[in-house]
Amino acid sequence: MVNITYDASGSIQWMDPDDGTVWTYNPGDIAWVLASTALVWIMIPGVGFFYSGLLRRKNALSMIWASMMTLAVVSFQWFFWGFSLAFSDTADAYIGDLRYFGLKGVLEKPSIGSTRVPSIVFCVFQLMFAAITPILAIGAIAERGRLGPIMVFVFIWTTIVYDPIACWTWNSNGWSFKLGGLDFAGGTPVHISSGTAALAISIYLGKRRGYGTERLAYKPHNTTYVVLGTVLLWFGWFGFNGGSALAANLRAVQACIVTNLAASVGGLTWMLWDYRLERKWSAVGFCSGAIAGLVAITPASGYVGSPAAVLFGFMAGTLCNFATQLKFVFGYDDCLDIFASHAVGGVIGNVLTALFAQASIVGFDGGVSTPIPGGWLDHHYIQLGYQIADSVAGLSYSFVMTTVILWIMHFIPGLRLRASEEAEILGIDDAEMGEFAYDYVGIDLGASGHEYQDDTHSHGVVPATAGGREPRHVHKTVHDASSVEGSDLEKRDAVAVQ
Repeated sequence: MVNITYDASGSIQWMDPDDGTVWTYNPGDIAWVLASTALVWIMIPGVGFFYSGLLRRKNALSMIWASMMTLAVVSFQWFFWGFSLAFSDTADAYIGDLRYFGLKGVLEKPSIGSTRVPSIVFCVFQLMFAAITPILAIGAIAERGRLGPIMVFVFIWTTIVYDPIACWTWNSNGWSFKLGGLDFAGGTPVHISSGTAALAISIYLGKRRGYGTERLAYKPHNTTYVVLGTVLLWFGWFGFNGGSALAANLRAVQACIVTNLAASVGGLTWMLWDYRLERKWSAVGFCSGAIAGLVAITPASGYVGSPAAVLFGFMAGTLCNFATQLKFVFGYDDCLDIFASHAVGGVIGNVLTALFAQASIVGFDGGVSTPIPGGWLDHHYIQLGYQIADSVAGLSYSFVMTTVILWIMHFIPGLRLRASEEAEILGIDDAEMGEFAYDYVGIDLGASGHEYQDDTHSHGVVPATAGGREPRHVHKTVHDASSVEGSDLEKRDAVAVQ
């Protein structure tokens, strides 16, 4: 039986049988962390919708599927040994042991993250971080990756890449934690690791069919999905950063303030940079900038003040925007710009944290957390070295280990990630799933007598650059002459372009 009691205020009390210490957990702190867990959960399908909207229609459903699949696989992995490898209190400087294998002993004891919440609450909160990281990375398989092997990849990658980085960053025994690295909510474990893994996946898979030609000069097939994904991500990021305070206190509020501010400035900055090119107010540009701002503020959200958040958003919106050109410079096909948004954004956040972290912000939690010497604002100049060391370690480790995993799987029958050329032409949704994001499209086209074409052809004089499951179609629209609308259209020759 669990040895807990409740005091007069309703707080949970647990007495350590070894030394008689009584630990008190405030229900408000537990409620906030559990609510934050749900907020981060909703970010996972948010990534799926965000990625889906940016792709061609014939590959849209696979990214939404991948987001939910990743959540399921990592949930099992985290129960099986992931939590123990990342957060066992007997871990070494690099990775944990199997002390909490199968979540044995993970319940009422104070968590390694904070004594304000029991370990089971910390465990489920950190599960969401572990689950969202691989889906950020495997967006790199978009339009050319097989779905079956990716499930195996997610389990292995989370074990070999994410868990060690999370351990050395957040576990009190980790080398970066002991060194003095500051990462409040996942600049290195989540964003740098996933962004760099996406780069490794993009290089391994090679370029999509038609890379560098007009065939891939498509626009996002569903900008509404992009906006919806951004809404879910932005909404969930309040739990992502605010919940990382692991208590309902002023530090959590401050994290929420700077999170929203950095996202806002990042979105506006990216949109304005894009406006200079096409003189259009791009929704996709705003969403991309907001995500970049959120990425950059993540490691700093519990350490910096509101004025600094403006700079975080501006720098992320600017540098991540320009970093999208790296794929053209170096010739890799990162169709969703994951490396530019997450790896580059994570490095920006880590470096700026070294400059603007303040010891006084940490004190917003009432002295619960270990005090820090701060960053350059507090004249602690060595912090920049710590942040760079952590960033370089995360970049190099993730890239090398991801590449190793991919090539080992490459030579195991049935686990090769690259889809066939036929599957790429047909679309991953149809080839791998037999389902579509928009079944009605094919039905309507067949019913209306259209000739179905794959994305290697043009229909009439219109090139196949619309980015859809089928190219744009040009046809005459016939209307009933008795209808006013039909008559008006017929007077204008009734030419419609889908």
